[in-house]
Amino acid sequence: MEDVDFLALLVHRGHLDQQAARELVPELKSGASLDELLESELGWEPERIAELRRTRAGELVSIPGYEIKERVGVGGTANVFLARDKKSKRLLVLKVLKPEASQDKATLSAFVQEAKMLQRLEHPSLVKGMGVARSGSTYFCRLEYLQGQTLLELLDGGRDFSEAEALDVVLRVAEVLQYLEGQSIVHRDVKPGNIMVEDKGRVVLIDLGFAVEGGASAAEGSATGTVAYLSPEQARGGAQADIRSDIYSLGISLFHIVVGRLPFESSDDREVLRMQVMESLSSRELKGRSISVHMQYFIEKMVAKEAADRYQDWNELVRDVKEQLEGFDSMDFTNDPNRRKP
Repeated sequence: MEDVDFLALLVHRGHLDQQAARELVPELKSGASLDELLESELGWEPERIAELRRTRAGELVSIPGYEIKERVGVGGTANVFLARDKKSKRLLVLKVLKPEASQDKATLSAFVQEAKMLQRLEHPSLVKGMGVARSGSTYFCRLEYLQGQTLLELLDGGRDFSEAEALDVVLRVAEVLQYLEGQSIVHRDVKPGNIMVEDKGRVVLIDLGFAVEGGASAAEGSATGTVAYLSPEQARGGAQADIRSDIYSLGISLFHIVVGRLPFESSDDREVLRMQVMESLSSRELKGRSISVHMQYFIEKMVAKEAADRYQDWNELVRDVKEQLEGFDSMDFTNDPNRRKP
């Protein structure tokens, strides 16, 4: 890689600030070697420089004891890699904090908190965490390897879910969120992108990046989570998020599964937030897509604008969904020839 390109990468990935990089440019233009300048001017060790070159300034992670197979995910603050533990030969996932993110104390703290939370929690529908560690300046957490796709990937790929399948996914997610409630944890970012569907059918919640314990609220004036799935109280900013906020987000996810798109869409996040607060779902839209009255009920109750009008706890929602799934075989959905069967 050319020295100028490598210098730009070092800045982009947070290894070097812009001012320090600018000071090296004149000497680079005079023919000096960037590696020698990093050693003489900044005091970097040759081993560090060689490692950064080999990994493209951290784009390709290198962690002792692990064979990195491939990068399988990219997030705002972390990259996700499939790896093999060289000692146990076991496949696992490494979630690696980006160098620039590790320099932010709040981001680093949240990353460590999520890793520790996943390590102590145990539920069949929650990805298993195996702790957080550091190699040099690289922070990473170890996670259970899941074979499958996220619910969002399946939807984007055109996967069509029957109503029974959609409710089964919602049930599995509701059960793990019910478990988290028992641990005094509010998730705050329930969405298809955080739900993995394994090849064998297991449904797993895979991310607790925005989760908080003890019902902590978002900072005043901020909206925490993913805009398209935020509850109205979260969209307003500064409101305390509780389990009813997660119920709303799961309801929007259910709408996404059965309708095939989101109910509130815009290229402007601020407009989506406005719609979350001000606009209600259209019953006509739901009926027009041949969705059963039972599914309409679930969606409309879960995404009611006022938290007091939604399901008030996971026990109630889990019970209703189970009863619906158990009753599918005996229910008559054939009165309307245009209505899709579950």
